[in-house]
Amino acid sequence: MPRLNQGIICRGFLRKIGGAFGAQFNLIRTIMGLALHSLGKRLARFLSRERADFQPLIPTSAAQLRAKLQVGDVLLVEGSSRASSAIKFLTQSTWSHAALYVGDEAANIPGLPEGACMIEADMAEGVRAVCLEAFAGLHTRISRPFGLNEEERRAVARYAVQRIGHQYDLRNIFDLLRYLLPAPPIPGRLRKHLLALGSGDPTRAICSTLIAQAFQSIHYPILPQVTQRTLQDADCPDCAEEVFRLRHHSLFTPRDFDVSPYFEVIKPTAFKAGFDYKALRWE
Repeated sequence: MPRLNQGIICRGFLRKIGGAFGAQFNLIRTIMGLALHSLGKRLARFLSRERADFQPLIPTSAAQLRAKLQVGDVLLVEGSSRASSAIKFLTQSTWSHAALYVGDEAANIPGLPEGACMIEADMAEGVRAVCLEAFAGLHTRISRPFGLNEEERRAVARYAVQRIGHQYDLRNIFDLLRYLLPAPPIPGRLRKHLLALGSGDPTRAICSTLIAQAFQSIHYPILPQVTQRTLQDADCPDCAEEVFRLRHHSLFTPRDFDVSPYFEVIKPTAFKAGFDYKALRWE
């Protein structure tokens, strides 16, 4: 048989084998994906269960939140679930959850509960809109971005509203579960990177990455990477400028909105005018 024909036959045979193995591989991958999705849902329900022994440090009422929140504010929450314990341990922070206040931006969406004004990524239900009452009785703090006008704040809110219905990033659940199980101490420098193991799928999110993406959609900084660059100016050879670079949204945690210098910290329960510490009754 001529070598040319032999080569053609070999290539055809390899294509058939490759096609057969490729189809089997795709089928196995699909089955594994469905199995992991089902397992992830079960784990989500397990990790979302509230701890019976949890006592919030300073509970916040829905009325206190309603009096302080503005569109575009980030609400930081000290959660009471099993997953919250893992997040607080890994980030060395009080805050385990974050939600975005969108005001009336979600008011005209059918099927949402009346008064839904907060967007969050919930483990079991994905990205959803909830009322302020969902956070009543929990320890909270408000992080408010500096320098945004009304339209810019609403642009951030609309970005989050448009993601309602997206799924929670279930890969993040497996990462969290690993740290609920007994394990050797984790070096501090590694904790945050170990939370940045999500799938990267744009239709999936966790609470802090969703909000980070909303602010990055208008190029608002949270904790950007900043480098110094020398200006090419003969009149000022020592002059430099700061160049900002967005960090990947998967690297953000609720804590970052608390420590960011671009957000003002507001305590919903803070006492201001009329507070008299001498009037307190001590035992």
